[in-house]
Amino acid sequence: MTALADSDFDQRLLVDLQPVVDRELNRHLSTAREWFPHEYVPWSVGEDFSGPLDGREWTPDEQRFSDAARTSLIVNLLTEDNLPSYHYEIATILGRDGAWGQWVGRWTAEEGRHATAIRDYLLVTRSIDPVAMERARMIHMEEGFKAIHPGVLAGLSYVSFQELATRVSHRNTGTATGDPVAEQLFARIALDENLHMLFYRNVIDAAFDLAPDETMVAVTASVRDFAMPGHGIEGFGRKAVEIAVAGIYDLPQHREEVVLPILRKWRVFDRTDFGAEGEQAREELAAIMADMETAANRFEEKRDALQARLAARG
Repeated sequence: MTALADSDFDQRLLVDLQPVVDRELNRHLSTAREWFPHEYVPWSVGEDFSGPLDGREWTPDEQRFSDAARTSLIVNLLTEDNLPSYHYEIATILGRDGAWGQWVGRWTAEEGRHATAIRDYLLVTRSIDPVAMERARMIHMEEGFKAIHPGVLAGLSYVSFQELATRVSHRNTGTATGDPVAEQLFARIALDENLHMLFYRNVIDAAFDLAPDETMVAVTASVRDFAMPGHGIEGFGRKAVEIAVAGIYDLPQHREEVVLPILRKWRVFDRTDFGAEGEQAREELAAIMADMETAANRFEEKRDALQARLAARG
């Protein structure tokens, strides 16, 4: 298929999916509940920092939470910070017209609350070095974000998994802090992510009926090459391992709480409408899931052994 044909296919698909987007947008607007980031931040504990306001300089002994929880807080914040790049990618793929454009605007507006709320919470509680946090933001946003695979189906299938993965990560990060205020904030953010996942998941569900082979190929590629949207963060690999070892977001969770539930919803292993291309992609996906299960089991065994060694030392 040529690049021009790909473009033509995407344009036809956007038109054919328009009724589904209208329906899902209306469902989202009737389900989503208004909330305000400032209500989730404990402003009464805040104070000025050193600088033009001549406040108190931040010191390392003020940092809170476990090392892994702080790392996850930073990763989650930096991920949310990169919204301008995500908006550009999704607006480029889906367009700015009609229900698609209305959804892109609504999604962006809702996502914009997340970085605001997380940063305000971390600054007010003085939980993390504010200078290091700002420098990391600058580096990450200059790096930007680019979709792993081009096209409408690739983009929609990726965000179906990504939104649910982010929901799990946010929820578990809040729990890892042990702070009821943070838990409440991250649970609220996770609710947004879940609603966004439902939109994308349901649109892809309809795409399976319109273009089963092409959709199956896109889904397989998204599962095979999945990377969290913050994978461009400086030192992300090391940070991801630390977060995984702490049980905040790991491969077993990714498989059991993210990938499998969505695949079941799409009935990818039950469908009977695939051609040769779709069948080949489904077989590849089955092999990927089997390999992922093996890798997840090995990870849990290694983590259990590590924790046993640490317990013996302590």
